[in-house]
Amino acid sequence: MTAASPDRIGPNSEVVRDWLAEYVFETMRTETLEQIVARLDSAIIARVPELADRDVRRDLAASTRAHARAVLSGITSDTFEYALPEEAHAFARTIARRGFELRMLLRTYHVGMEAVLDYMSEAVDQRQAPPEIERAVMLRMFERATKWVSLSVELLTDTYMEERERVLRAALNRRTETIRALLAGDELDVDQASVRLGYRLTQRHVAFVLWTDESESGSGDGEVIGVLERVAARVAAGIGNGRVLTVASGASGMWAWAGLDDLPGADSSRNEQGPGEPGALERIATGLVESPVRVAFGVPAGQVAGFRQSHREAVAARQVAERGPAGTPRVIGYREVEVAYLAGADDAAMRGLIGRELRTLSGTDPNAARLRETLHAYLKSHRSPEATAKLLGVHKNTVRYRIQRIEELLGYPIEQRSLPLELALACVAAYGVAALP
Repeated sequence: MTAASPDRIGPNSEVVRDWLAEYVFETMRTETLEQIVARLDSAIIARVPELADRDVRRDLAASTRAHARAVLSGITSDTFEYALPEEAHAFARTIARRGFELRMLLRTYHVGMEAVLDYMSEAVDQRQAPPEIERAVMLRMFERATKWVSLSVELLTDTYMEERERVLRAALNRRTETIRALLAGDELDVDQASVRLGYRLTQRHVAFVLWTDESESGSGDGEVIGVLERVAARVAAGIGNGRVLTVASGASGMWAWAGLDDLPGADSSRNEQGPGEPGALERIATGLVESPVRVAFGVPAGQVAGFRQSHREAVAARQVAERGPAGTPRVIGYREVEVAYLAGADDAAMRGLIGRELRTLSGTDPNAARLRETLHAYLKSHRSPEATAKLLGVHKNTVRYRIQRIEELLGYPIEQRSLPLELALACVAAYGVAALP
């Protein structure tokens, strides 16, 4: 084909469509698309930090991914026929439910357009587009991005307003605002707040968060929230007195609190037998939670201070669960992963601890994994070979042999460094081989 003059090449020229078709073919690959989504979302959150919340960010990513697929699939067409994806509507509804103003939604899209144009400018440079079509490609992208944002803002403003109006009409709005104020530590009349919530704040309770596996949810946001509400009610009835307070935290996430008063062990001590006993809540709830729902518990506590603290712990436990390896239990408790959460706050320091303390035991081979499991069980069993053997289902002499081998590999008796060893092993147990140096 004869080289065209720059003056004759426009945004709708065949050569521009051909260049974009090749670009779209490469970009629609899953790995490449996910990298673009991550980049765009990071740019948006840097300018709109309120979206950094775990559930909101997840909904943003789903919306960005769906937008990208829709825009890329139609970018070579001469007509602009663009159907707004359902994930975009779900994100707009999340913004409304969380009590954010409309301007945050509008700002998200305008910042997103800037991020897209910045990315495309780099993509054109990296692919070394011929000078004669570079300007035409960017003009076409600017034209499509402008139309995309205008259409999205127009339609999603309606979605936002409808959801916001519904929330404002319902008790959900009062509940959401009251919960946010309680979690923020605002001064509230406790009795009045209890009436608004339909939940007694002066009782003893436990907080838990529910969410769905991203790869397994697959339903509309309204349907997912309904599933989470049913699971939350079932869990509250199984572990407490049946009184439960819930609020959606995103299109596929929920915060919940269950009342524990009038039950054995529901006094002010966190160490009493009953609901406050370590692991008791998790054992009960495990039989009540099925795929795709996952649950993370805080520690039972009383009054408003306990309402906040238990929620912070539940959120922290979820963070550990989501960083954990495949096969992590669907139900997890904060006390079980508290050490891993605290140590994992500084990833580099955690890896340094693991490498320094476990030494050759930090390998990824089956033998190293078996010795780590034995040592962890031994330390949790108060260095009792008999209790360790029972926990692992092996003979006590096997435990003694393994402990001897472990000390040979470490180069010192376990008692000399038992605490840091247990910390390192707790991190590996929570985060899997990904935590190994």
